[in-house]
Amino acid sequence: MTIKVGDKLPAATFAAGTAEGPRPMTTDDVFAGKKVALFAVPGAFTPTCSARHLPGFKEHVADFRAKGVDSIVCLSVNDAFVMKAWGENQGVGDDIIMLGDGNGDFTKAVGLGMDGSKFGMGARSQRYSMLVEDGVVKELNIEQGGEFKVSAADYLLAQL
Repeated sequence: MTIKVGDKLPAATFAAGTAEGPRPMTTDDVFAGKKVALFAVPGAFTPTCSARHLPGFKEHVADFRAKGVDSIVCLSVNDAFVMKAWGENQGVGDDIIMLGDGNGDFTKAVGLGMDGSKFGMGARSQRYSMLVEDGVVKELNIEQGGEFKVSAADYLLAQL
């Protein structure tokens, strides 16, 4: 079953890439007591994700902060090393937390996985964005098919 507005996020552990190696971060570490703009992508370094999705959130960091968002989080079913390298490649610095959901545990728990096997990608996340306040989903925007509209930074900003 897919998570919906009003639901509390399930407990999960992500991995953030650091200079010292992967650092585990729980859903409480990321969301407890915070207003968080989370967006998920099918894969790091993939065309739409690299050319439009991540850059859109990077471009609007100040706008999200002005609307009271404490953190912007990018999530993908990739490992922490890939997410760290992608963040460095995109120049996000500390503005966006790049989290790996390596085994897709969180993605499965929120019911937002997809089968990317026909593209040679295996199990991945759907493209979506959500606004989360203290671990509770306040807005949820799930893309249909191969679209890129409702998960974009400007769409989520308009909901704040």
